[in-house]
Amino acid sequence: MKKILGLLLAVCLLLGCACAEEAAAPALQKNLVILFTSDAHCGIDQGWGYAGVYAIKEGLSQWNHVLLVDNGDAIQGEPVGTMTKGEAVIDIMNTVGYDIAIPGNHEFDYGMDRFLALAEKANFPYISCNFNKEGELVFDPYIIKEFDGVKIAFVGATTPMTLRSSTPKYFMDENGNFIYGFLQDETGESLYAAIQKAVDDARAEGASYVFLMAHLGNEAECAPWMYSDVISHTSGITAVLDGHSHDTDKVVMKDKNGAEVLRLGCGTKLGGVGAVTILTDGSIDGGLLSWGSSIISAADLMGLVNPGSDAVAAAKAELDAKLQEVVAKTAVELYINDPVEKTEEGKPIRIIRRAETNLGDLCADAYRDQGGGTDIAFVNGGGIRVQLKAGDLTLNNILSVHPFGNALTVIEVTGQQVLDALEWSVHSLPGEFGGFDQVSGLTFEVDATIPTPCVESESKMFDHVDESMTRRVRNVLVVCDDTATTEIYTLASHDYQLLNNGDGYTMFDGCKVLQESVKLDNQVLIDYIMETLGGVVSEGYENPYGQGRIVSVGE
Repeated sequence: MKKILGLLLAVCLLLGCACAEEAAAPALQKNLVILFTSDAHCGIDQGWGYAGVYAIKEGLSQWNHVLLVDNGDAIQGEPVGTMTKGEAVIDIMNTVGYDIAIPGNHEFDYGMDRFLALAEKANFPYISCNFNKEGELVFDPYIIKEFDGVKIAFVGATTPMTLRSSTPKYFMDENGNFIYGFLQDETGESLYAAIQKAVDDARAEGASYVFLMAHLGNEAECAPWMYSDVISHTSGITAVLDGHSHDTDKVVMKDKNGAEVLRLGCGTKLGGVGAVTILTDGSIDGGLLSWGSSIISAADLMGLVNPGSDAVAAAKAELDAKLQEVVAKTAVELYINDPVEKTEEGKPIRIIRRAETNLGDLCADAYRDQGGGTDIAFVNGGGIRVQLKAGDLTLNNILSVHPFGNALTVIEVTGQQVLDALEWSVHSLPGEFGGFDQVSGLTFEVDATIPTPCVESESKMFDHVDESMTRRVRNVLVVCDDTATTEIYTLASHDYQLLNNGDGYTMFDGCKVLQESVKLDNQVLIDYIMETLGGVVSEGYENPYGQGRIVSVGE
């Protein structure tokens, strides 16, 4: 074990010494290593796992000052989060010894009251300079830590896309008015100003280094709130520790005054732990401690036994018996990734958020069936999280497909609303969009070479379709009939999209609700397979690319 920890130390120290932008800062007596995680999504025993994070922290602490921080999306994404509404993960993070955290967009997936209760339970503070209630910050915008007389500040910022990528209703009052927000003006200036103020205030308090703990990412859909937007419109930030887009990029770019700013991502599911080292000479750089195996975790390979592993084991013990119950079977593999194409690095290419797949068809069919045989059904690709191998399906498998706890809802919609919803669904093509809908009960063609006619609101939600432009979606057929804009259809999906404006779907506001929050999404899938398909997924779902419901046309 000492050799392993020594190796980790050596790797971390190799990350330093690249730049000395803070050369005038007071000297540390020993190095400070800032470890950070992001987008763990309940992967408590995957990658490094929390046992590995604990081992890294404790090993480095023998020779260095060490801080451990998290950049959000920690409590949602796996059954251990769903079945405890995030509490099990907070318990583990308390044990591992996190020092600071910020909320990601998925920290709010169990409701505002639940997240605020979990924040109270945490032994570490949450910070954010832009998460506010009616204009007042919910958390402190920054926190200062001091080592050897040197002050290091941490500023928190959460993507304003949270209003759309979590459940919008959770940020509203009982009258449907937004009372919580993230400074989501369409220019980005409000966010830039809030971050700049926090940085300036921290500097005024004597901070020699200022780190932006961010859940912003690099997805174009998040403009003008991407990390690159923030860096180019601010000054005084030493480095950006970033999450949200699950990337592992290391970037150095210039701020608005021409100073170089380091930005780091650390991936997802604890496959990487970010590390920034401030050395005693004032130089700073960072990199990634990457766990490259998807077959075995660090804890299992190294046989790690520590308080982190104990906390993980305790959380799993309470859930394992229930999760391993076999509830269904599938005779075919069900996909979210392309079964053939890979990246240049040999990694899977996720297509569920931009193309039809057989698992997408299955999930949409389940909603249509369990909604009482509705005319059509939609399920957002971002809500379908893992693919399934042929064989037994456990409760854990099903919960992992649908981990969000959304509930079956049925409404009445016009054909025009269907057309607008489909247009919004494909507006980001050829790029990914979590709101890209898998469909049942209809077929359509889409031409992604045509500029999207969708117009967004200030909050990046659907506002309207510019009818002076050509629509991307055409030849929409419902039960083999042309979709007439005046027709009324029954639509099954979940409350997230139909009632709460999830993924920006506002076109359903005011629709007549026929069934509201009837059963959880995972139960919808279980019941469809067991009751309607006779317990086995097979006929009709053999093709990984689905049944030709969504047809791409054009170049």
